[in-house]
Amino acid sequence: MTAPDIEDLLRELAPQVLGALVRRHGGFEDCEDAVQEAVLAATVQWPAEGVPDNPRGWLATVASRRLIDRVRSDRARREREAATAAEAAHTEVPDTDDTLVLLFLCCHPTLTAASRTALTLRAVGGLTTAEIARAFLVPEATMAARISRAKQRIKAAGSLFTLPDGADPAERLHVVLHVLYLIFNEGYTASSGSRLHRADLAHEAIRLTRMVHTQLPEDSEVTGLLALMLLTHARRDARTTASGDLVPLAEQDRTTWDPALIDEGTELVKAALAGPALGPYQLQAAIAATHADAPTAAETNWPQVHALYLILERIAPNPMVTLNRAIALAETEGPHAGLALLSTLDSDERMAGHHRLLAVRGHLLEKTGDLAGAHEHYRRAAKATAGIAEQRYLESRASRVRRPGPEAS
Repeated sequence: MTAPDIEDLLRELAPQVLGALVRRHGGFEDCEDAVQEAVLAATVQWPAEGVPDNPRGWLATVASRRLIDRVRSDRARREREAATAAEAAHTEVPDTDDTLVLLFLCCHPTLTAASRTALTLRAVGGLTTAEIARAFLVPEATMAARISRAKQRIKAAGSLFTLPDGADPAERLHVVLHVLYLIFNEGYTASSGSRLHRADLAHEAIRLTRMVHTQLPEDSEVTGLLALMLLTHARRDARTTASGDLVPLAEQDRTTWDPALIDEGTELVKAALAGPALGPYQLQAAIAATHADAPTAAETNWPQVHALYLILERIAPNPMVTLNRAIALAETEGPHAGLALLSTLDSDERMAGHHRLLAVRGHLLEKTGDLAGAHEHYRRAAKATAGIAEQRYLESRASRVRRPGPEAS
């Protein structure tokens, strides 16, 4: 087994072992540290000595021993030492996969969205603190403090390693899916930095969503989210030029879209829409499938796209949904109709100065022939985004529509 294969195996097994240890011993932070130490030991030993016959059991045993060492060194917990030590010699990982329970714990309602995302990537995704810090362009010490605070908040809340009871599971699942959605979006279009996308985060979000879908195959929103990710990720190679410049959807070479991901995503959309109720991820996946179904941009079924956004806007109101509906409306009824809809977002504080609103308005103004207005909005959008690839693209659009001055005439 190659080093990359071992790394993939460890990322798959680590959350399972962590779930087993937390369920048995409690103490999320100590168990997570012990599992990380076991994973580090495996990365050193397995390439040299070979992967053990029972790799999950090996990790559980090593992690349990590390946990015992921690217990023995902590006088306040010495009464637990005998019980923990007696269990460790015969540590077994149950056949059940606790990944979903672990995701619920990492997405505890007392945590901020940023903390949920970081803790999920650390505990469930198996990424190191340094990797997470690089992905979100913050110092490693800052990310380490964020993760540490998240663990302490979970501990202070007295959370148990169980699925929440009553009506809470549905709400907590909604939070889990939102965190996975945020991870994927950051991977697909990085909010800052020189790269348009971060493949490692996008792949990790898909992998984790597949885990959730495996455990909840009948949940239509889980299915819809996985479909949305696959259909969107299928376009990754067409989104940039060889030099890293952004290529908008209408100009992408659709022959480079990944047909396997499109086929899988399309089948998942069909399954998701067959559910008893519609949710936002199902609708977004249906929109992505409509785009994927069009051989060329000109053949896009824009009336269907607009209708789906209209439904999405009604069940999950959001300024970004309205913005995207304005694009579809402009394709069906003309740019002036799209601009009229965009004007309804001007009073929304969440969109004040947002580069997407500025860029879309610039695009629609360009379609009306208002090149001066388009230039101004493209220029402002370029200044408002922290993503360098998007910035370069918007600057190029601004340059393209700028009318020559008197000295150049």
